[in-house]
Amino acid sequence: MRKLFKAKLEEYMRIAKETPERLQIWFWDESGFSLRVNRRKTWTKKGKRKKVSGRRRKGRFSVMGGVRLSDKKRIVDFISKGTGDSFFSVLHGFYDEVKQEWAGEDRSIDDFERIGPKILIILDNASIHKKEEILEKIAKEMPNIVLEFLPPYSPDYNLIELVWHSAKEFIANRLFKSIEDLEALVHNLLNEGELVINWDRNIKNKGNTVNAI
Repeated sequence: MRKLFKAKLEEYMRIAKETPERLQIWFWDESGFSLRVNRRKTWTKKGKRKKVSGRRRKGRFSVMGGVRLSDKKRIVDFISKGTGDSFFSVLHGFYDEVKQEWAGEDRSIDDFERIGPKILIILDNASIHKKEEILEKIAKEMPNIVLEFLPPYSPDYNLIELVWHSAKEFIANRLFKSIEDLEALVHNLLNEGELVINWDRNIKNKGNTVNAI
């Protein structure tokens, strides 16, 4: 399945590169952030390993959204819980933003469904992404969206995993006064371009490190 998916993805990427007016490729996922301090580094004697647990504090939120392959543009929203309804709501806001961007100053947003690009969204097989009633609403209200589901155990094919990894590394070892402070920083990192990402870094896949896509 992975080989077949990789071949399909490579063909999508070829089309998007040669004719970006026809196809945009976005990678989609959800992730969570909390006030718990994740200590990534600590001092210990040479040759010794030491486990250091994070400082437990209450306060957590989730985010959901996508990253575009061509220019690494990110559109991420905050959610209270990952459900089919929240997936549809965030996707609808995402779709509206992509339509507004496409229309710009010289095109009518009303023409998007007729002559705008297909929006290919690559995402995992979470149950919230595959509810029949949600898929029917997406097809009806967001006709330019095409969902392409990843093979099982394939985070290495989902580029947005690098966004989550990089954001969590950035906030590791930091203590925040409130959940609002953490939310503000995560928003700036994910949506305001403040997060610098090494797009060539590796993602873990079943214990091994591999390059995203």
